[in-house]
Amino acid sequence: MSHPYITIDGRRIAADAPPYIIAELSANHNGKLETALKIIDEAKKAGADAIKLQTYRPDTITLDCDSEDFRIEGGLWDSRTLYELYEEAHMPWEWHQPLFEHARKLGITIFSSPFDTTAVDLLEDLNAPAYKIASFEAIDLPLIEYVAKTGKPMIISTGMADAEEIQEAIEAAQGAGCKELAILHCVSGYPAPPEDYNLRTIPDMIERFGLVTGLSDHTIDNTTAITSVALGASLIEKHFTLDRNGGGPDDSFSLEPAELAALCRDAKSAWQALGQVDYGRKSSEQGNVQFRRSLYFVKDLKAGDVITEDAVRSVRPGYGLAPKHLSKVIGQQVVVSVKSHSAVKSDIIGSKDI
Repeated sequence: MSHPYITIDGRRIAADAPPYIIAELSANHNGKLETALKIIDEAKKAGADAIKLQTYRPDTITLDCDSEDFRIEGGLWDSRTLYELYEEAHMPWEWHQPLFEHARKLGITIFSSPFDTTAVDLLEDLNAPAYKIASFEAIDLPLIEYVAKTGKPMIISTGMADAEEIQEAIEAAQGAGCKELAILHCVSGYPAPPEDYNLRTIPDMIERFGLVTGLSDHTIDNTTAITSVALGASLIEKHFTLDRNGGGPDDSFSLEPAELAALCRDAKSAWQALGQVDYGRKSSEQGNVQFRRSLYFVKDLKAGDVITEDAVRSVRPGYGLAPKHLSKVIGQQVVVSVKSHSAVKSDIIGSKDI
């Protein structure tokens, strides 16, 4: 069976490859380049495949306005204006080059989510190997088309998008020339409760859209992400921070280093455990065959004696005939003398049918 796949920085991403783990740096730099660099260090140590940035300025993503339309009500960022939030959260554009250089020096893939065409241009100058379209931008078809024209692999998050909108985004990407496309099932809640994730959507997405499919996970632990692997997720994206109590806009729903390391380890273990359909005896079982049940004599018998019900039992270990042969063994004659506690073998009873 062939699987759809994409390749980022030489790494093949598909259902038949280990899950691709993306550590989302997002706003967790909290205004300090040193923190952003340290997050990249820790993502590499944890075993993540990639670190992802977000590339925008407040003026490229919203308007500087405090009217009701531009003010957040409820949730994590209650009462703030969009401009205020993005002013605090954005990654200064002059940081991008040192961050890209640092990641490449460490040997971890780095790419970003652009939020307008000028961000794409900046990232192209840095030779970004791939692009991620954020959930809120999945309906920005002109942006998707602009990214597609770079010829780079693209990942689209689908939070809040219905099936029709997902299809429109896919068609926009592919119609503009994107040859390597992946989509992420996502719930755009911060944090999102596990019960909102409906992970059974993932295999439906795989069948419906025929693309590499993964999960952008905003729950606060790893259970949802690891479970998604069993349902076919090939990529997992999680927000990543040095300290969940750091006070930044995204810190509270992000993984800390030990948790990211656990995700990288356990997602791979889950994928390995899926394996393939195989009813054969596994290598780890070979030494335990002796602990299966088999037939043993429990009485001394002389050559020519008939085996009665009280002369044989099904017990451990497994060196004798299988218990399923008990009814055939009873009534047979032993062709040699046997001692109690010895295994019942077909040559002892002179039968070629067992």
